[in-house]
Amino acid sequence: MSHESSGTGGTHGDPDTTAPRKSRAGRDLPAAIGVGVTLGVSIILILLFAPWVWYMVVSVAFAIATWEVTKRLRDGGSDVAFWPLLVGGQAIIWCSWPWGTTGILVAFVATVLVIMVWKLLAQGITRAPENYLRNLSASVFVLAWLPLLASFGVLMVHQDHGAARVATLMIVVVCSDVGGYAAGVLFGKHPMAPAISPKKSWEGLAGSLVVGTAGAVCTTMFLLDTQWWIGVILGPVLVVCATLGDLVESQVKRDLDIKDMGTLLPGHGGIMDRLDSLLPSAFIVWAVLTALL
Repeated sequence: MSHESSGTGGTHGDPDTTAPRKSRAGRDLPAAIGVGVTLGVSIILILLFAPWVWYMVVSVAFAIATWEVTKRLRDGGSDVAFWPLLVGGQAIIWCSWPWGTTGILVAFVATVLVIMVWKLLAQGITRAPENYLRNLSASVFVLAWLPLLASFGVLMVHQDHGAARVATLMIVVVCSDVGGYAAGVLFGKHPMAPAISPKKSWEGLAGSLVVGTAGAVCTTMFLLDTQWWIGVILGPVLVVCATLGDLVESQVKRDLDIKDMGTLLPGHGGIMDRLDSLLPSAFIVWAVLTALL
């Protein structure tokens, strides 16, 4: 969903032959495609042959993402509660296994209470905490943004056609990204939210809606074996939420004055940089399919 003119190259306008080749969206495209395909194939194999391993994959990914976001927020001046976030985040994800949404809610609220006390007493009982409200708010934001939304992505494996539901999430988000990227690069001229993410265009959003909805219709018909009109509902809602999720992370990074949350994935940034649109999408897919199937 992005559109950005290519740069002029090296010094005095000459191409810099030593730099990695980047796409018009500002990424090392071959590396990004390679990493994306590898991750996608790995997820498909897990869902096909060992869907319960999905819990382990998500828990590890979000432990890393929590570390990335916490580090960036601390560098930006917010002293978030890393250990309660790490342990509580894992509790939120794993409690969904035996207890479903009740386990998620209880683990989330319990972790919020722990964070409140943790930040209150972080400097001991003889000193008042500094920037308590800001640090507490940032900590709870991370808890809701990462493990709480992620828990709905693992919760789906318990439902009928659970692997197909998770695959639907992945496929529709990929379709949205591909449609948005292609339309943005080819036709993008009108920035959608230039103050937040200058590279996103309305043309890119239109491409995401078309390709994402087509992907949703196909997955609901052929993977979930249900009515096509469910895909017509799911597609646009998911695309809009995925786009807004991407904008949320863009604004967080803009506030922190950084390009990426991390550097773990070549061409993609950090783990969190690949999860921005998946997080709200996971909840949307769970909610829509739970309500309509």
